[in-house]
Order: sequence, then C-alpha cells, then structure tokens
Amino acid sequence: MKYKPLSQSFHTHNRQKLKAKLPAKSLAVFHSNDIMPTNADGTMRFRQNNDLFYLSGIDQEETVLVICPDFPDPNLREVLFLRETNDHIAVWEGHKYTKEEAFATSGIENIQWVSNFDNLFNTLMALSEHVFLNANEHLRAAVVVETRDARFIKNCKKRYPLHQYHRVAPLMHQLRAVKEKEEIDQLQIACDITEKGFRRILSFVKPGVTEYEIEAEFIHEFVKNRSKGFAYEPIIASGSNACVLHYIENKEVCKDGDMILLDVGAEYGNYNADMTRTIPVNGRFTKRQRAVYDAVLRVKNQASDMLRPGINIQDYHKEVGLIMQSELLGLGLIDQTDIKNQDPKWPAFKKYFMHGTSHHLGLDVHDVGTMHDPITAGMVFTVEPGIYIPKEGLGIRLENDILILEKGYFDLMGKIPIEAEEIEELMK
Repeated sequence: MKYKPLSQSFHTHNRQKLKAKLPAKSLAVFHSNDIMPTNADGTMRFRQNNDLFYLSGIDQEETVLVICPDFPDPNLREVLFLRETNDHIAVWEGHKYTKEEAFATSGIENIQWVSNFDNLFNTLMALSEHVFLNANEHLRAAVVVETRDARFIKNCKKRYPLHQYHRVAPLMHQLRAVKEKEEIDQLQIACDITEKGFRRILSFVKPGVTEYEIEAEFIHEFVKNRSKGFAYEPIIASGSNACVLHYIENKEVCKDGDMILLDVGAEYGNYNADMTRTIPVNGRFTKRQRAVYDAVLRVKNQASDMLRPGINIQDYHKEVGLIMQSELLGLGLIDQTDIKNQDPKWPAFKKYFMHGTSHHLGLDVHDVGTMHDPITAGMVFTVEPGIYIPKEGLGIRLENDILILEKGYFDLMGKIPIEAEEIEELMK
C-alpha cells in the first residue's frame, strides 16, 4: 500500500466502541468487499468495505471479522479470517498479509485462514443469541449488485434460523460519523494533496486546453503524493457543462471567457477529500462572473459559520436556502413575486440552487452518519453552495471540508485558494 497505515490502537479502540453498543451474548460479522469484474478476465481495482477497514485496518479481499465479546473463551472474542496465500498467488497477484502482519495492523490476536471460517463460526453461534449482520444502509444507496455481506446474510439465516438477527449498520453509522484524531489527520492529508493538485492546474489552465487535460494534471499530482487517485469521478466542467451537476465526460475544450467548475478530491488511505472551485479560463473574472462568484462565496462562509454542535442538518439546509434566496434577489435572478408565489416544497431559490449544502465526509465521500439527529463535535462536513444559470452558460460552486469543533469549526481546506483576487493572481 502507498499510504501510511493508521495505528493498531486506532482499530482496537474502534472495536471497543462497537462492543460497548452490543447487547449481551452478541456476535457481529463483517465481510470484505468483492473484487468486481469488468469484462473477459478483467477486474476493477479492489476497494475495501469501509466498516471492516474501520474496525481492523485490513485492506485485502476475502477477509472476515467476527466480534463476539462475551464468548467464554477469550481467544474467540475477536477473530480475523484472511485469505491464505501460496506460491501461485504470490507470483500472479503479489504479497498478501501474513498472520503476523495482520496482527500488527489490527491488534487482533486470533487470526485464522478464511477456510476455517465455517467450523469456527458454528462454535461461536452455538453460544450467541444476538447476531449483528452488515449491509449498505446509506440513505442514498442504490444497491443492485449482491455483496459478500448480502450473500452471507441469506446463508446465515438459512443455516441458523432461530437466532435473533439485528442490523449493525446503524451502530456503525453512529461510530463513523464522529471522527477520531487519526482519521482527521488522514483527511487533512487528502485535503493537502488536493491543494497541490489545484495549485498545479492554476498555472496550467488557459483558453484552448481540454477538460481532460486538466483532469490529467490533477491525477498526476495526486498519485505522485501517494494517493490512489480521485476520491470520486472528477467533474471538470467548463461553460454550460457546469450546469450539469454530475457532468463527468470531461471532454470539451475550455473557451476564452468561460468559467470552469472543478469538483475533485484526492483519496488518501481510503479517506477522501471533496473540493469544488470555479475559475475563469483566461484567468480574469468578468463583472457578472465575479458578482455570482462572490455571492456563492458569501453563502459558503455563512453556511460554514452555521454548522455547530446541536444544529439539525435539515433545519440548517432550510436556513442556508434563505441566505441563498437573498443572494439571488441581489443578482436579479428571482424577485419578490417569485418568492410570494413559490411552492413551499420547491422554493424559488431551487431554480438556481437545487442540491443540498452539506454532507458527511470520511471513508465515504458521502459518508455515513445521521442526517436527522443533531450535529456533534468531531463530525466532518462539506459546505458546497452553488448557483447555476443555464441561460448564461454559467455555473459556480465552491466547496470546502470542515471539522466541527465544540465551538466553531476548523477548515481542512483553509489553505486552498478561494478568494477571487488570489485566484486571478495565481493564474497570471
């Protein structure tokens, strides 16, 4: 792996936090993700299941973690199952974890080969009552591919129909929403790498470059700094492309007088940055572009100040909408008649700002965590307002990642240029 692993104590502490939430005589099971196929004999790059990674640090396929805190034999209260390697695998795929390496990473003493799973799991189930199984329960998930967890759920219930089954996902969402210091450090590295990529392209962009050339500059800088690459499919959207929220073709020529919306972030150690900047192709804002840009920046700054412990994220989105409404009035994009006649379910400002302002950030770009309970210190959120004006071929979004503190917040992207004057100066 390219990245510096998190400490053994970090993963051990995470398991302790989970154990504290489990009832007596419980057993919890976590599976790695599958290696997904492409075509013929091709496969996609492996991406570990985030819950398993959070609890063990193991970044390898065919891994199973079983936690059984009250089992009479202390040696069986935590068991990690790994894929056993051999000479053939070593030649064709490379190194796999040894048991000693897996212990050094996870802090789990009992490490078995995954071929031993069925027999040992039968022993653990015999003295367990509550079985916690994992699934992707993200509010925006659209799961169409059966996962290892999903296959295991079916088989486990068929083999052991009389146990009490529970969802472990809600517990993991609570734990992962509040970041430990080591996680914040990883997120900061991802943001710092993102900054390097952005500064690189500021001196590269000019009329005539293509969106994909800009994408290439980012990926070069990211990989050079120990990132696997983009945290998500990058959006390099010039001109009217910026009004397509999930534009990822990145194929057009950037024209003199247009703006470019850059929604990119680096991954580091499975943690993710999420940044958006919008810059002028020729290095100078027009008067209109600058007016819209400054309006979005004011909304971002005020929205950041509003995120604090005790705030409900749904109420926050409504309040940000009112700030945006005021800015749109000032830009002449809506008027009081629009507001008076608006549908309360789709306010007038939604014509130009149709997405949410913030989401959790961490091991997932849209990280798990409640969107209805109050915000607490230690959570990390994006703040990303935007104004999109298709008839003007203009879309501007600005986005930083912030850590919620007991009082106020810390901007993980505070060093990344965002003021219009600084952008222009760096693009000279």
